[in-house]
Amino acid sequence: MALRLVAFTLRVRVEDQCGILSDRPEEALIWAFWHNRIFVTPCIYRKYLRDRNGAVLTSASKDGSVLAETMRNFGVSAVRGSSSRRGGQAMVELVKWLRDGRDVVMIPDGPRGPRYKLQPGIIKLAQKTGVKIFPLLVNYDNYWELKSWDRFRIPKPFSKVVVTLAPYEMIESDIDDETFELERLRIEKILMANEEQTL
Repeated sequence: MALRLVAFTLRVRVEDQCGILSDRPEEALIWAFWHNRIFVTPCIYRKYLRDRNGAVLTSASKDGSVLAETMRNFGVSAVRGSSSRRGGQAMVELVKWLRDGRDVVMIPDGPRGPRYKLQPGIIKLAQKTGVKIFPLLVNYDNYWELKSWDRFRIPKPFSKVVVTLAPYEMIESDIDDETFELERLRIEKILMANEEQTL
């Protein structure tokens, strides 16, 4: 409820660089955004992209349960798992979601960081399935920052929010280890544009 009350006051500007608002792709997508930008993304989904059916990958921890329940309130399912718990099973479930034509949300520096370091799971998933990565960049002009590992950001009421729906990114299936790392760094750099945005 608090999330929705704050979100109601925000001045949101959406920059649709990939064209998803005017031309919905029929195929599934892998959404990606940083852990400390989670607060506003359920509201963005509900207002602009609620016709997209999908699931969010959350950790098997207590914190993951909170996120899963929050997303369920916005009509988004959850796949539970991380690199340390249920990782293999979670990957199998995510592949199934995508092959069924449904979106998947991955928070690539979660669930424990390091902050702004893109973990390889999202690259592996895109490589295995051929599904495009859909980067979302979220920036607030005025926010509270928590003292958590991710410096979680909560926009203050009536803040300006810029949401950039960045161009889709494809990862080729037949890349070697060196190219895989270059692709990981490339997607990480795209998401890091968050920190370079000015409002």
